[in-house]
Amino acid sequence: MSEAKAKHHRWDDVTREQLSPSIARRMIATDRVTLVQFNLEQGALVAEHRHPNEQVTYIVEGHLRFHLGEDGEDVVDVKSGEVLHIPPDLPHSADVVETTFAIDVFTPRREDWLAGEDAYLRGG
Repeated sequence: MSEAKAKHHRWDDVTREQLSPSIARRMIATDRVTLVQFNLEQGALVAEHRHPNEQVTYIVEGHLRFHLGEDGEDVVDVKSGEVLHIPPDLPHSADVVETTFAIDVFTPRREDWLAGEDAYLRGG
């Protein structure tokens, strides 16, 4: 039986994707998880979307205002040092209140992003 091998990543070696003039990301996908660094400029909008993945967003620096639910009726401000858990299939969008550096974790991994199906992020 073969033993699983650990894999070491360096963010500096991961390609930075400029999705729009105001949104950039670096992404690492394993068999089960997607880990993402996001750089979002003040005033950007992450359009409403939903996905089957559980999402945990950690705001390292900055401020995002999330609109959660079918009509975006639940508004949550998430600031530096705070974490938001978004369950699978919950519609959500985000306004970038302050320039933000965030870490997102998704499980299972984001197959849609790996397939290039991320147009809602490219509208910036």
